[in-house]
Amino acid sequence: MKSSKTAYKVSVNTILGNLFLCIFKLLCGIFGNSQALISDAIHSASDIFSTIVVIIGIKISSKESDDDHRYGHERYECLAAIILAIILGLTSVYIGYSGIMTLVTGDYTRQNPPTVIALIAAVVSIVVKELMYHYTMHTAKKINSDSMKADAWHHRSDAISSIGSLIGVGGAMLGFMFMDSIASIIICLIILKAAFDIIKEAMDKLVDKSCDEETVERLKSVAMEVDGVIEIDDIKTRLFGNRIYVDIEICCDGSLTIREGHNIAEKVHDKIEASNPFIKHCMVHVNPN
Repeated sequence: MKSSKTAYKVSVNTILGNLFLCIFKLLCGIFGNSQALISDAIHSASDIFSTIVVIIGIKISSKESDDDHRYGHERYECLAAIILAIILGLTSVYIGYSGIMTLVTGDYTRQNPPTVIALIAAVVSIVVKELMYHYTMHTAKKINSDSMKADAWHHRSDAISSIGSLIGVGGAMLGFMFMDSIASIIICLIILKAAFDIIKEAMDKLVDKSCDEETVERLKSVAMEVDGVIEIDDIKTRLFGNRIYVDIEICCDGSLTIREGHNIAEKVHDKIEASNPFIKHCMVHVNPN
C-alpha cells in the first residue's frame, strides 16, 4: 500500500534524525555542563521508541481483510495513536513534576554553570525538531494517519522541551535559576493538551463516530449529481480507523425496473467512492418515489 510505504519512509528518516539529536545533545550536555540538555537527550531517545510504535501500528493497519477481520485492520492504528498519546502525556507529567518540585524546594544548585555549547545545542535541537514536526505532520495529514499525527506532536514536544532547556541554560548563565522550572510547567500543560486531543480523535474512530457535517453534505451533493436520483432519504457515515464507511438511501422513480434502479445505485456508489480517497466502502439502498 502506497500510504504505508510513505509512512515507513518518513518514520525511518525521523528515527535517524532522533538518533543524531540524542547523541548530539547528550555530548553537548556533558561537555557543556547542562543537566537540562542531558534530560532533553533522553527525551529524544524516547521519540525513537515512539516512532517504532508508529511503524508497527501502520504495518498492521495496512493489512488486507481476512477471515477474522472482514472489515480490515485500520483500527490498530488508533491503538498505536493512543499508546503514543499516553507516552506523550506521561512525558509531560514528568517534565511538569520536575519543574514544580525544583520550584518548591528551591534547589537550583549546579556544580558548574552551563557553557555556550549547551546554548547552541538547544537552538539546533529546536530548529531540527520543529522541521521534523512539519515533515511528519504533512505526511500524516496526506495519508490521514492518527499515529503519525501523534508522532509529529512527539517531535514538537521535544522542540518545546528544548525551548525549556534553552530558557533554563540561558537563565542559569544569567543567574535566574527559577526560569527553567517555570518553563517546564508551561511545557507540561501544552504537551498534555496535545496528548488529550490525540486520544480524543483516536477514540472517536474506535467508536464509529460520524464524519463532520461538511463531509456529509459534500457526499449528498455528489449523490445528487447522478441522473435518476430524486433526493437523499438518509445517509450514515462512520469512521473506521483512518477510513470511512458510507450507507446512503436514495429515492428514485418507482416505475423504474430493478436493473435501472441498480444501475443508478452503482453510479452513486462509484461516484461517492471516487470523491474521497479515504472512503473504504459505500452501501447504496434505493427507495421508490
